[in-house]
Amino acid sequence: MLRIGQGFDVHAFGPGDHVILGGVRIAHPRGLLAHSDGDVALHALSDAMLGALALGDIGQHFPPSDPQWRGADSRVLLRHCMALVRERGYAVANLDLTVICERPKIAPHAFAMRQNIASDLALALDQVSVKATTSEKLGFTGREEGIAAMAVVLLQKRSGT
Repeated sequence: MLRIGQGFDVHAFGPGDHVILGGVRIAHPRGLLAHSDGDVALHALSDAMLGALALGDIGQHFPPSDPQWRGADSRVLLRHCMALVRERGYAVANLDLTVICERPKIAPHAFAMRQNIASDLALALDQVSVKATTSEKLGFTGREEGIAAMAVVLLQKRSGT
C-alpha cells in the first residue's frame, strides 16, 4: 500500500543573522519569525509525512501555544514524525522538497540539507531530493518578505506489517 502526503509552510523574515533550512544554519541578514527555529523546509516535510498518515499537521502535534516547543529544533520534530511513520508500519519511499525564496541562495546548501534529512530519517541519499526556486520577484517571497517551502513524500507499507 502506498500513501502520499504534501506539505507547505511559510515564515516571514524578522530580526536575526541567519536562517535554518533543512537543518542547515545559513548566514543571512535576517532571521525567520517562528515559535520554533523556523525551518520552513522541515516543517513542510513534517506536514507531508503527517498528511500521508492522515494525522493532521505539525500545529496539532507541536502547538505554538505550548512553551516546550519555543525555539525547538525542527530536526527533533521531523524525527518524531518519522517515528509515527514507523509505528504505523510504513517506510519513506522517497521525498521531494522545494524551498521558495529569492535569498538566501539554496543551491550551495542543498547537499548538506539532503544529508541532514537522510540521516534524520535513516534514508539513502537518493531517496531525498532538495531543490529551490524563486518566485521571479513576485509575491511575498519575491519581495523578500519571507521564505516558503513545499514537500511531497511517498510512504510504502513495510512488508510483514
